[in-house]
Amino acid sequence: MIRFVDRAAFAAALAELPALDAGAAAAAAERQRVLTKPAGSLGRLEEIALFMAGWQRRERPRAERIRAAIFAGNHGVAARGVSAFPAEVTAQMVANFRDGGAAINALAQACGAELAVVALDLERPTGDICVEAAMSEADCLSAINAGAAAAEEGLDLLLPGEMGIANSTPAAALCAQAFGGAAAHWVGRGTGVDGEGLARKADAVSLALALHGAHCADAFETLRRLGGREIAALAGAVLAARMLRVPVMLDGFIGCAAVAPLAKDNPAIVDHCMAAHMSAEAGHERLLAALALEPLLRLDMRLGEGSGAAVAAQIVRSALAAHGGMASFAEAAVAGAL
Repeated sequence: MIRFVDRAAFAAALAELPALDAGAAAAAAERQRVLTKPAGSLGRLEEIALFMAGWQRRERPRAERIRAAIFAGNHGVAARGVSAFPAEVTAQMVANFRDGGAAINALAQACGAELAVVALDLERPTGDICVEAAMSEADCLSAINAGAAAAEEGLDLLLPGEMGIANSTPAAALCAQAFGGAAAHWVGRGTGVDGEGLARKADAVSLALALHGAHCADAFETLRRLGGREIAALAGAVLAARMLRVPVMLDGFIGCAAVAPLAKDNPAIVDHCMAAHMSAEAGHERLLAALALEPLLRLDMRLGEGSGAAVAAQIVRSALAAHGGMASFAEAAVAGAL
């Protein structure tokens, strides 16, 4: 299991990222070349197969062990009226996850994923980022390691997700800090706030950036000051997965925003990641462009929970089924150009 003993270890891991196995990807590409289809005719499915081959280090990658890991946390900034739902909904939804009644339960089952639910000190919201840091150094490191623990060696694909009332506000702050732009360019309606709620979100992000921006010298400090426990856990899960060469399917705006501080320090952090979908949250398209990720789906989803990642995992399963299960021209006795 990956564990970061301190913030220096986290920074060192981010600076020295393992690379894709080019030999395995090349072997998979050679297999694609002789399958009974015109070259390139399965489009992005072929790209996904090669991507998975390179990170799993096998010519025929698999999707037999998929894990959806949902991290939950509460936010002090919620008291500013930046969400359409009260903070107690976070704990209520965690109970729903554990009882099997949420969208992610159904979608994880549909794509064959095991589901882990990790609640992070829900009774103790983070600090209000408008007036103080979200977390102490110890709290941030603990949350990062809670996420890292979900990235287990032997997983074929990791689907990180989140639950946290008001977490689209710190997510917007993380994006603005990493990639620039006014707060209004990054905030969206989240759970469905009205125009006044949207203005409160933009104001909160502006206050947070004014207070913390000059101190956000690296990814850890940015997460600590502007993020949240579940957001730090998402970042820890993505980094640990990279260390283990486990491919990751990022979900929506919050999941991608958790990677933004890491990408500012080392843009290669997203090389083992796919973007599941373009969500309906206003800043997500801009964020995916900044991360240089092309979404697999555009379904106007904005639920979170890793729900979009679970839907996109079905596409991965299809890509690998075709890559591994099709016959070659020689096997099928079909004439084909070599």
